[in-house]
Amino acid sequence: MTSVLDAESASGIPSLAIDPADTVHRIAAAVRRQVGAELKRRGAVVAMSGGIDSSVCAGIVVQALGPERVLGLFLPERDSDPLSLSLATRWAEQLGIAHLTEEITPILEASACYERRDAAIRRLVPEFGEGWRCKIVLPGSRLDSDRLNVFQLVVQPPVGPTRTVRLPPEEYRQIVAATNTKQRVRKMLEYYHAERLHYAVAGTPNRLEYDQGFFVKGGDGLADIKPIAHLYKTQVYQLAEHLGVPSGITDRPPTTDTYSLAQDQEEFFFALPMRTMDVVLHAYNARQSAEHTAKVLHLDAEQVVRVYRDIERKRSTTSYLHSPPLLVEPVPEIGRPDGARG
Repeated sequence: MTSVLDAESASGIPSLAIDPADTVHRIAAAVRRQVGAELKRRGAVVAMSGGIDSSVCAGIVVQALGPERVLGLFLPERDSDPLSLSLATRWAEQLGIAHLTEEITPILEASACYERRDAAIRRLVPEFGEGWRCKIVLPGSRLDSDRLNVFQLVVQPPVGPTRTVRLPPEEYRQIVAATNTKQRVRKMLEYYHAERLHYAVAGTPNRLEYDQGFFVKGGDGLADIKPIAHLYKTQVYQLAEHLGVPSGITDRPPTTDTYSLAQDQEEFFFALPMRTMDVVLHAYNARQSAEHTAKVLHLDAEQVVRVYRDIERKRSTTSYLHSPPLLVEPVPEIGRPDGARG
């Protein structure tokens, strides 16, 4: 992180370095005002995944409201990495907040989440079944080609090597639609506990995820407050260090924790490693030329041009995720205040 920040600060690109103590103080003050004065709620629920973003959000909300008014919610299912629950539990205990575990596998089974996913996979790999694991990835070397990104399915049998097959659009959509049920069930339970306690729901996306549409509508995209949606991932790591988030969380590669095979965010969504992607998005937002950004990061200018195009494409194709429902006619008596839920 330091080398990227140093290179950036010397480049003319506005720096991603922040004052963590001041940033936490300002966000906590905003959260306190939003939860109490604006939303008129008693506290906040944070779904804690054992990842960096939800851990930082939990730490900030505790700073804002006090540990006695924060509920940490753990929502594992059968494909979750057991380490996620262990890390989240230890951090919640360190923060001194109430916490509980809701195992969502029975709900997902009842909603046919796994059944629908597996049916799509078996159209491509007929023997896929008990004991097999899977994930979706994008092909490598996306920086060096303008070819259309085509998702691939990776499966691993109980014994033997992994296999990779091309994902046709119909199977891709069905697998994603089925697995998105996981995010929506989690959010349903977050709101159950929020309503039970008269709390607000704190969403945990960082700026990369919020900007590029890396969230599920009605799932992890839904929240009452989003404390770190304006912060780049690099800045979230700076806050984590200040808040004392354990190294087991900060050293862990960012993962979707959605599929049974480990899947990092780069191979599924982003074109670059997270911290490099931070700088490229920041440079793009600052209207820096691709040539200048490439020089800072020691990349080829054409590679940065491709990432810039990818940023634009993702913003365009995921813009509907941020949109409120469309009305045939406006209802003038009902407005959407700034910061309305998304």
